[in-house]
Amino acid sequence: MAVSAEHRPPTSYSHPWLAGMLFAFDVPLRRHLGVVEYSAHAGCIFRIEVAQMRRPLTLRDGTELRIGQRVARLHFWNEHIPHVPQNGATIRWARQMRRGISLSLSELARYLLSRPDLCDITAVCGDVPSGTEGQCRQIAHIMAYYGFETIMETGHLRLGERMHRLGENVLISLAVFAQNPTALRLDSLMRVRVPIYLSRCALERKFGSLYTA
Repeated sequence: MAVSAEHRPPTSYSHPWLAGMLFAFDVPLRRHLGVVEYSAHAGCIFRIEVAQMRRPLTLRDGTELRIGQRVARLHFWNEHIPHVPQNGATIRWARQMRRGISLSLSELARYLLSRPDLCDITAVCGDVPSGTEGQCRQIAHIMAYYGFETIMETGHLRLGERMHRLGENVLISLAVFAQNPTALRLDSLMRVRVPIYLSRCALERKFGSLYTA
């Protein structure tokens, strides 16, 4: 990952050599996936990838998503995520994350409005890694506060998708280990995904007028 002056440098991690390696690896990976930084705000915790829907869905507000339709897929901007204390998440950390998510979605609403070439994008989505069934429910509850709905996938994943997720879990585990080794769980490589969706209309209605200053 590219690190500028506003970012947390690798030396602030528990294992700076590993953090440096991950940062370097992340740059070509993001370039390959087409993941871009849509905001210059230091508090923005998301990047996006213009991706295609892999399954048809109808959201609560009636927004219909077809296979192959373009969507804005969220990716965490790891360098901007508030640092988790060694003893675990605190109320202060949770408040920072809450403000970061709201600000990031507001910035995304403005970004999409400024890009006529993205006018066909009618939804924002993401796959949030989770370890246990209980954590899945907790993530779904948290993201519902921001208007996201969780629609779990049915059926078995293809081998290629399972291998892709295993690779992601390895990278996530390495990033956690580099930042805070005590937070690494034994089941980290078995993380599942919580698919979240938010229509563009809901995004603009809920976040379009926030942080306009």
